[in-house]
Amino acid sequence: MRRHELEHLIRAAAAITNQYEIVVIGSQSILGALPDAPDFLLRSMEADMYPLQRPDLADLIDGAIGELSPFEDQFGYYAQGVGPQTAVLPDGWESRMVKIQNANTDLKIGYCLEPHDLAASKLAAGREKDWPFVDFLLAHGLVDGATLRQRVDALAVSADVRVRLSSWVAARMPTGRSPA
Repeated sequence: MRRHELEHLIRAAAAITNQYEIVVIGSQSILGALPDAPDFLLRSMEADMYPLQRPDLADLIDGAIGELSPFEDQFGYYAQGVGPQTAVLPDGWESRMVKIQNANTDLKIGYCLEPHDLAASKLAAGREKDWPFVDFLLAHGLVDGATLRQRVDALAVSADVRVRLSSWVAARMPTGRSPA
């Protein structure tokens, strides 16, 4: 998925739900902060989203422009209507969201996760596909390891999980830097 495609999805989701602000979570939210993100990060052809003020309308998104819809058939990408509880996110993530608003969104607003919040969420999810995504972000300097460890510490997960995830990040930080 490319940035203009995400903007199209934001515009369509806003129109379908009659809502002005759409939250984008999941991997393609990287396009908020990195409009020209490396191809490795853009493998998914779906964006997870919900209306900020009315998350209960996410099913409308899923039904109209979701997987296997005529929209996907026509454009080759789709939106998955999700809820705010879909992702485990660090405390304070809402205040760090990256705003997309332009003519291609019909001036509707798409709020994307800040990259460190996205990476922490991916680590919390712990799916096989998430580890290489976060590893790539770290290896290419798209997120800072120390900041990511702070975000991991702000996740609503058990202390054991926080320690394990923080250690995973520290092991991937550039040598010569203290992971403190």
